[in-house]
Amino acid sequence: MARKNRPTAEIPNGSMADIAFLLLIFFLVTTTIANDKGIAMLLPPKPDPNQPPPEVTKNDRNIFKILANSQDRLLVEDEPLNDVFELREMVKSFILNFGSPGEEGVLIYNSLPASMKAFSSSVRRSDYSDDPTEAVVSFKADRGTSYELYVQVLDQVNAAYNDVYGERVGLSASEFLQLDRDDPIQDKKYQAARQGIPRAISIAEPNKIVK
Repeated sequence: MARKNRPTAEIPNGSMADIAFLLLIFFLVTTTIANDKGIAMLLPPKPDPNQPPPEVTKNDRNIFKILANSQDRLLVEDEPLNDVFELREMVKSFILNFGSPGEEGVLIYNSLPASMKAFSSSVRRSDYSDDPTEAVVSFKADRGTSYELYVQVLDQVNAAYNDVYGERVGLSASEFLQLDRDDPIQDKKYQAARQGIPRAISIAEPNKIVK
């Protein structure tokens, strides 16, 4: 007896467009899109044109000068620097120099753990800062300086401060940055880390006096 020819079974595809649309919506909702926020920086208020600019008087040794030209070459403390990543340790040494500390500087030094006191003694220089309360890191870039170098310099300077703050309370720089300031205990540790050591970064080089 001859077999009857049966039609080949087909997968219905009438709703494929609907399924693809739903998948597209799903991935749009669940995918995290990177958001480039740029450099987080609090700018000073616009100066009053009717008032003369304030005079900034700092001893030369209390200003750590970083210059970047239009060819992306760095001049740090009047000396060329080829590797921008060396800045982190240099800035940390400058902050913790304690070359000629004042009364507040002495109190800050006495509050530091032994490891930081030992570090300060090993890197102390007569041409570096008197103490952290006086230390200012000044960064001046040329109009032609690349954005990449500009960000790298600021990253290294801020990393040096985070190293100081973290080590002061027994944390790494990354652990210090993760402190939750909404938590009273963690906020207390954050405040203790920064007490007396301001994050003094100047984008415009201040006037200076030499004593």
